[in-house]
Amino acid sequence: MRVSVVVCTHTTDRYPDLREAVESVLAGTYRDREVVVVSDGSEAVAALAREDYADHDDVTVHLQSENRGLLAARNTGASVASGDVVAFLDDDALADERWLEELVAAYDADEDVRAAGGKMVPEWVAGKPTFLPAEFYWLVGVTHRGFADGPGEVRNTFGSNISFRAEVFEALGGFDTNIGGRKGDRHLQGGETELCARLRDEYGAGVYYTPDALVAHKIFDYRTDPAWLVRRAFWQGYSKRGMEVFVPASTGEEGAFLGDLLTDFVPSRLWDLLTGPSRTKALQLVTLVVLTAAVGFGYLYGYAKWR
Repeated sequence: MRVSVVVCTHTTDRYPDLREAVESVLAGTYRDREVVVVSDGSEAVAALAREDYADHDDVTVHLQSENRGLLAARNTGASVASGDVVAFLDDDALADERWLEELVAAYDADEDVRAAGGKMVPEWVAGKPTFLPAEFYWLVGVTHRGFADGPGEVRNTFGSNISFRAEVFEALGGFDTNIGGRKGDRHLQGGETELCARLRDEYGAGVYYTPDALVAHKIFDYRTDPAWLVRRAFWQGYSKRGMEVFVPASTGEEGAFLGDLLTDFVPSRLWDLLTGPSRTKALQLVTLVVLTAAVGFGYLYGYAKWR
């Protein structure tokens, strides 16, 4: 089974990270693979990649003439890929050496698996923030506490650790590039969520989650700024409401997560704080409450807009 890994970027500022992402795939243990590098509208990025990988048979560099955004670049990469499976990796991520082996194992084990994804772990570039609770790691693109108990079907995994059988991705028409643009709002997000809602509608199944397929996400300093996290939580809540309206089939997991948050995570953290007080525990509990409130206010703002 040949796997094509699509990695995209749009600026030379991100090229060093993109190169590390590509090298992490090439250093992996699964050999029947190719990397498709998509430059989203930057001739300079394409030139750098072609120079670096001119002698590498397993790397294809494609220039998308206009900057059309990540989802469009991913679709372009999938269209030029040659693999039986197309996988997606962000330009600020690092694949574990066994990443592709674990994804392929999911497909080999069950021919009914149409999509597979793995776990995102943090690569704290600026140091781990002690105040950020694991329940909200999803704000920084990392698999959060409560996501899944183990291997099995989920709605979707993160876009930097997701894959599809190539014929399935093509049949679905790829990512909807107008998720935000069609609604006239750049804050509306959910490319993977929307695509996987169509996957479930068409095939009656979600994404097979295999937590041993690891990808590390670089967490730069701006992503650990409390103000940035609160703003992101707000717009994520807003986006969740938008997806409820425009893609009703995509909803459900957020409600389950909120239930776990209120009935399990908050009470257990409060009890942990009371039985063993510490500054870190207190900070994380406060942050948990603040971020939950920010998501809630964002959702209500979206509800007022899309009644």
